[in-house]
Amino acid sequence: MSARNGPAGGDEILVGYDASPDASAALEWALDEAERSGRPVRLAYVFEWFTVAGWLGPGVAPGVWPDDTARRQVEELVGKAAADAAAAHPGLTVTSEVVDGPPAVMLQERSARAALLVLGSRGHGGFGGLLAGSTAVTVTAHAHCPVVVVRETAARGARAGRVAVGVDGSEHSLLALGFAYQQAAARRVPLHVLRAWQPPIGQRPPSGPEAREAAAADRAELDEPLARWSGTFPDVEVTVQVAAGGAASLLVEASRSAALLVVGSRGRGELRGMLLGSVSQQLIQHAYCPVAVVRER
Repeated sequence: MSARNGPAGGDEILVGYDASPDASAALEWALDEAERSGRPVRLAYVFEWFTVAGWLGPGVAPGVWPDDTARRQVEELVGKAAADAAAAHPGLTVTSEVVDGPPAVMLQERSARAALLVLGSRGHGGFGGLLAGSTAVTVTAHAHCPVVVVRETAARGARAGRVAVGVDGSEHSLLALGFAYQQAAARRVPLHVLRAWQPPIGQRPPSGPEAREAAAADRAELDEPLARWSGTFPDVEVTVQVAAGGAASLLVEASRSAALLVVGSRGRGELRGMLLGSVSQQLIQHAYCPVAVVRER
């Protein structure tokens, strides 16, 4: 058991931590993941010195420039969280650090040395009214490793259940499929693979035999990647669902019975040029379980 200050190794689970309810839920999720994987956990509190509005740290009022006392309070806060986590999870290495700078930039930078980054969907600060905080959205779009976004309300009761993954054939979604297989195998739960299909813009949805043929063609595209990963994880029970409609609504509904929902950071469609696709953004706001967003390093 360990709880110390300073950076950990490069195979760690990094947690963006600010003591908010969502960040506390993210920490619990990360500790559960560490129990399965054996990875060390590091809590990173990003202290934004130059912010002049919003929550800066314990005892620091909005609009007040932080001083050394405020920083010590922050260091004590995150250090205690790490120590408590280590005490509750004997055998895990839990470290903490306080870094200075813009939260999104600093977490993105540190994600290059992490195996996984875990965030609350929103924390303290001026963006509390948003469904998903600006830091979570930005970091998810730019991180160098997979990012798991946890909402405190969505994390309740989500530890049991299958892993669900959205696959549309894009490169990012195939990476998500591999991550989802790994998670399902580690958790010893089934994997539910989902694919939504829609007609090209301006065309009517097919019906009858045409609809069945379209669904079958989309299902056939999954055969090769599923066979590849099933060979690596033969004990994972897999179900496949191909349904007409929007991807976001299909995946949100699937998240009701999932312990984890996995997607690529962007997929096919008109918005594929965005760093974080519209479907991914909707899921981290509305899913009923934690959401993992996967992109290439």
